[in-house]
Amino acid sequence: MSTGLRDERGIDKVVPGAEHAVADIAPGSSLAVGGFGLVGIPWTLISALLDQGADDLTVVSNNCGVDGAGLGLLLEARRISRVIASYVGENKEFGRQYLAGELTVELTPQGTLAERLRAGGAGIGAFFTPTGVGTMVSEGGLPWRYHPDGTVALASEPKEVRTFHGVDMVLEESIVTDVALVRAARVDRAGNCVFHASARNFNIPAAMAGRLTIVEAEEVVEIGAIDPDDVHLPGVFVQRIVELTPAQAHEKDIEKLTTRPRPRPAEEASA
Repeated sequence: MSTGLRDERGIDKVVPGAEHAVADIAPGSSLAVGGFGLVGIPWTLISALLDQGADDLTVVSNNCGVDGAGLGLLLEARRISRVIASYVGENKEFGRQYLAGELTVELTPQGTLAERLRAGGAGIGAFFTPTGVGTMVSEGGLPWRYHPDGTVALASEPKEVRTFHGVDMVLEESIVTDVALVRAARVDRAGNCVFHASARNFNIPAAMAGRLTIVEAEEVVEIGAIDPDDVHLPGVFVQRIVELTPAQAHEKDIEKLTTRPRPRPAEEASA
């Protein structure tokens, strides 16, 4: 599959649609997926991958969506066999599969996970960090997979610890994945991306870590329309762009809605 077309204006990485963009993702692939909970997640690409049918996937993401939304859909369809994440979060099915021995889960400190992805995209093989020293993160024994009876089937190995500037630090390997799926607010046809507010979270390091990075864009603009100082992710990291429809661009569910009663008109007048 072509990852981009050329016309008189230069390179154009926009592909016909999400189904086209994910069509060649193979079973057993590793995926870095942007977003945090339901913020900034690539809704449309996840849905297209669900329809495409690839399974035995390794997913690297801050978490695994929620029940019935985001990556939770792939999880419920049993398309994911391994997750590298920061926390189980609000996804009950994620927790159930992990504790039942149906899913391998490598829990990683959140900042460490972001840096492992960023380092992979920067060509750095590993790095030392003080986070996790003196815990099971460095000493090993974190349960990655359980037997159905609740005993540990697979646990993490001890990691190298060295001292730098008087501080003990643990060695963490970087992450490079086969594919990255991310969502951006604005993207030009060369792949230069702008993310809105907290949607910058894991989208940038996830995009950097993918050998093939696919971006779903709420708005696609011509090359040169984004000021270079406003670019959050350079187009060199992006191979395919999916332009969302207005309906797809507005798909942004709230993970946990909290409201308070509105005051009555009389109460407003007396306030």
